[in-house]
Amino acid sequence: MIKIVLMLAGAALVATGAGAAPKKAPPAKPKVKAKARPAAAAAAPVVINPSPDTQRVAAWIAVSGDNRKLPYAILDKNTASLILYDAKGKPLAQVPTLIGIAPGDDATPGVGSKKLGEIGPAEKTTPAGRFLAKFGYAYGQQRVLWVDYANSVAIHPIPGDAAKKEKRRERMLSETPDDNRITFGCINVPRAFFGNSLRPLFQKNGGYVYVLPDSKPLEDVFPRLRVHALTAGA
Repeated sequence: MIKIVLMLAGAALVATGAGAAPKKAPPAKPKVKAKARPAAAAAAPVVINPSPDTQRVAAWIAVSGDNRKLPYAILDKNTASLILYDAKGKPLAQVPTLIGIAPGDDATPGVGSKKLGEIGPAEKTTPAGRFLAKFGYAYGQQRVLWVDYANSVAIHPIPGDAAKKEKRRERMLSETPDDNRITFGCINVPRAFFGNSLRPLFQKNGGYVYVLPDSKPLEDVFPRLRVHALTAGA
């Protein structure tokens, strides 16, 4: 009897797990250190290649503070190139442009009140000078940066209706400025530049646009350059 009772008791212990050897816990997984995120790639440096005349005007603006703490742009018509600067004179971007089809540094009197179809070939000039530019609306509620409002000269992207017909994109991207004269006087710039660079900078308070001459002496358009030249040479 005693033997049978002991056997039954042992079976009960096995069934309930009592007295069984404790199970070993699974080995802890080694902690893997999170990989450090790679540092953001440094932004590509902005390549600026100003013409000698642009360098002269930019140096004068920087020394004299002629931009009155506003952002500004310098357009060289001879190279069909525009350089954008912040209010402190730091160059931010350089882009190709399309300009008035006719050489000349003065707007024809009354050209701003004419319809496009009434403007003659010789009147399609981009006037030279220093302009306080501000955003506004043109025909068709198009948002533009007005450079010379009285003469209907503005900076804006290539209009859709002229892009294919006049091959304006191809002209803008060509290697030489020889075919960049195609507009009625306005200044066409790349759409991405207009929306991402120019608009944020000029949107609030506007800024200055300096249009360099293609025929007049530089000092005739910007007389203060003479003073700057004398001061710099002193």
